[in-house]
Amino acid sequence: MSFVQLLFNGFALGMAYALVALGFVLVLNAVNAVNFAQGDLVMAGGYMGVAFASVLPVPAIFMLPVVMAAVALIGLLLSLVAYFPIMRRPPAAVFISTIAFGVILQNSYRLLFGPEAHAVRPLFESGTWELGTLIVSKQAAAIIATAAVLMGIQYVVMERTQFGRRLRATAQNQSMAAALGIPVRLMIAATFAAGAALAGAAGLMLGNQFLVHPIGGVNLIITAYIAAVIGGWGSLAGAVLGAMLIALFQVIVSAYVSYTAATAMLYGVVLAVLFFRPQGLLGRGEARRV
Repeated sequence: MSFVQLLFNGFALGMAYALVALGFVLVLNAVNAVNFAQGDLVMAGGYMGVAFASVLPVPAIFMLPVVMAAVALIGLLLSLVAYFPIMRRPPAAVFISTIAFGVILQNSYRLLFGPEAHAVRPLFESGTWELGTLIVSKQAAAIIATAAVLMGIQYVVMERTQFGRRLRATAQNQSMAAALGIPVRLMIAATFAAGAALAGAAGLMLGNQFLVHPIGGVNLIITAYIAAVIGGWGSLAGAVLGAMLIALFQVIVSAYVSYTAATAMLYGVVLAVLFFRPQGLLGRGEARRV
């Protein structure tokens, strides 16, 4: 496989990872605590795709709005049962409660779908295009296009709408936002829902090639966390950059060495970033770790 083809595949994987990381950082900024159920919400999107495929004989792209809405409701439930009751407690209590919520999701998947892995339909169609010597996966191209649209929508909502400005104000200072008449709890709940919707979309995209299984979200929450650390804690652009770097590293480096060696090297890079630039590539020096 040529380097250009590896680069393309890595970019497609990075776009899906970026959706996971964006949702992770949205919640992180809103509540200053880590949502460790984010990876399990990715699996929720994948399992929704599996479930809907039995009643909707259409490509997965047509299921995307329904899947995102359904997983957004799970994210809303997460905020109601795992965040709001303990929102005044230390951040450690929140990420423990989100871990518990994630374990509940994992066992729910096992009860409903069994322990085996499942494949989701491709977004449009399977197969490849041959562009000279370059073989392009149709699924990878669809992931890039779909994720780009979703990230564009997320940017416009956050930067160009009143709703987005309220979300950002809540993330920056909850007390000040409340004083300005912004419904802080509603904004936080909306952030959980939005972060979950992005995770669900990523699950629908990744579930075709990488399959979905009950504990498949564990590696994805680690990926999202590392992306946030590399890119800059709390930086949305940094989350995208970090996710891209991780995916490119996994795809390109593992093509030349074993996947185990590539993973070890990746964590070595993470340690180097923490040592030489602890605030992350796009982060600021005053950023805090949770």
